[in-house]
Amino acid sequence: MSSQSESRPPFPPFNNETAAQKVKGAEDGSNTRDPERVALAYTVDSVWRNRAEFLSGREAITEFLRRKWDRELDYRLIKELWAYDDSRIAVRFAYEWRDDSNNWYRSYGNENWEFSPNGLMHRRLASINDLPILESDRKYHWELGPRPEGHAGLGELGL
Repeated sequence: MSSQSESRPPFPPFNNETAAQKVKGAEDGSNTRDPERVALAYTVDSVWRNRAEFLSGREAITEFLRRKWDRELDYRLIKELWAYDDSRIAVRFAYEWRDDSNNWYRSYGNENWEFSPNGLMHRRLASINDLPILESDRKYHWELGPRPEGHAGLGELGL
């Protein structure tokens, strides 16, 4: 399907409620660690900057996410709405993961998103920093998958 025939509500222009829905949907999708499913939230010609990597197109995004989640094991993410306007949303986030040597990390960052009128994201700019942590310093202990309802957010966790 082309990006013109696809849609993903809520649609721009955003208000506080619909922007927060987009953020929660993105968090839940990422916590599935399903690259094909997550990539459907982006236009077929979506443009990304993730750290120092530049991507263009849904296929490149899918491949990137495969590599990411093959490397970032036991991945758990929390996103929080930072700001929004008509078609843009700014997000802050932190996720925890471990590598194949059982070293744990908390990755912090910010994302700037821009949406097409059909609610698909056509631009994502992410800045991310990794902090090595001890396993005992982990704050995300839910079962793999979406963050459970009622689980503390970034602010409540002091992040």
